[in-house]
Amino acid sequence: MFQLPAKQQGVVLVVALVFLVALTGVAAALMQNTTSDMKMTGASTEKVIATQAALSAIDEVIDNQVNIQVNNLFTRGLNFFAKYTSAQLLPVATKTGAAASTSVINSSLEEVLCPRSRVASSVGIIECNMVELQVRRPYGRNDTSAIVVNANIAQQLLTNN
Repeated sequence: MFQLPAKQQGVVLVVALVFLVALTGVAAALMQNTTSDMKMTGASTEKVIATQAALSAIDEVIDNQVNIQVNNLFTRGLNFFAKYTSAQLLPVATKTGAAASTSVINSSLEEVLCPRSRVASSVGIIECNMVELQVRRPYGRNDTSAIVVNANIAQQLLTNN
């Protein structure tokens, strides 16, 4: 039988250890990459959820004011808009975690042309008053980021002419 020299008996062990160290390094790098991917996926999902919550809060504010018959804040007049609080617009029991505010875009109280009006016969007869509704929904670790959704509401008015 053929015998190897005594100096070559540990070579296989050394080569196996080198491969083991290399494979361990590759596995650690892949696990680190996977952890980063999971964090990015979680952050992206949280942003999508915050966006949907903010859009739902806009819908909730409008729906709450349209369906309320007695005290619709949108019909109270322009002087009241600065006094609206988030609690008046979004009920305390809301699940969106958002805060809402309103402002009058047309603060000079002049009637302006309605946006996206396609009816030619309404030019000079029907004009609009514009109200902006803004919802802010914080998200992220310690609420460091926020989604802001703006909705402009046009109230059609007959002109004073």
